[in-house]
Amino acid sequence: MIRKSLHIAALMLIGLATQASSGSGLIRLTDRDDLFGWEAVGRIEIGKQGYCTGVLIAPNLVLTAAHCVYDRQNQLHEAASLRFRAGLRDGEAIAESAIARVAAHPGYDPNRPYGAENIRHDAALLELAQPISTAIADPFILHKRTADGQRVSVVSYGQGRDDALSWQRDCGQLWQHQGLIAFDCDITFGSSGAPVFVREGSRARILTLVSGGNMDDGTPVSYGMELAPLVGQLKRDLRAMPAAPVASGVIRRLKVGQGGGASGAKFAKP
Repeated sequence: MIRKSLHIAALMLIGLATQASSGSGLIRLTDRDDLFGWEAVGRIEIGKQGYCTGVLIAPNLVLTAAHCVYDRQNQLHEAASLRFRAGLRDGEAIAESAIARVAAHPGYDPNRPYGAENIRHDAALLELAQPISTAIADPFILHKRTADGQRVSVVSYGQGRDDALSWQRDCGQLWQHQGLIAFDCDITFGSSGAPVFVREGSRARILTLVSGGNMDDGTPVSYGMELAPLVGQLKRDLRAMPAAPVASGVIRRLKVGQGGGASGAKFAKP
């Protein structure tokens, strides 16, 4: 396990690309029954550049990683170039919507070398042009307490498994320190922004988001952030923005491969 006092350079070894395997503990959510309860997790299509994973925290709000919403020139993507596809599996989404407004946390700097400071602030909030009914996809709420050693799970898309959600139902939080959270879940390119859940009663709650990862003595270690204060800031920033254009039409479904490439995921890189 990486020590809590790990040097920032260790965090810059980003770009883990662990593939799903029979021994990885990943469950492909193939059927509608498999997907039940996870419909609020979806794929964020990023123009033709790739995709990230995102999760509904309100009918009109999707939470993801901040580095997902910047382009290769470190400029914020235009909202019109993004689309959220809830519960996407084998070409069919439960529901989907264009994006009206984007807020990346101001503490995240795409021009700064990737390290602890950016991981602490690697969160963004997308406002949907058309809210998704809670009867279709029930949003998740945040879990505000963390503890070393607690069991977590992660639901994400990823390279080699990008046509349906994969659920790793049991992995562990390794440590929390100065706004960083480390865990040992199986993530890969495209998992950026994926929710890491803890179970509270009968419902999963969001503990953190996947930001990036590295290998520590042959063991995959992934990093997230303390979310609650970041989300509060993001909501305030969205409210302060000019009103979004009124959406027209209905939420529509698309097939995988339409509306953007699926291979160039926005997983954190050095």
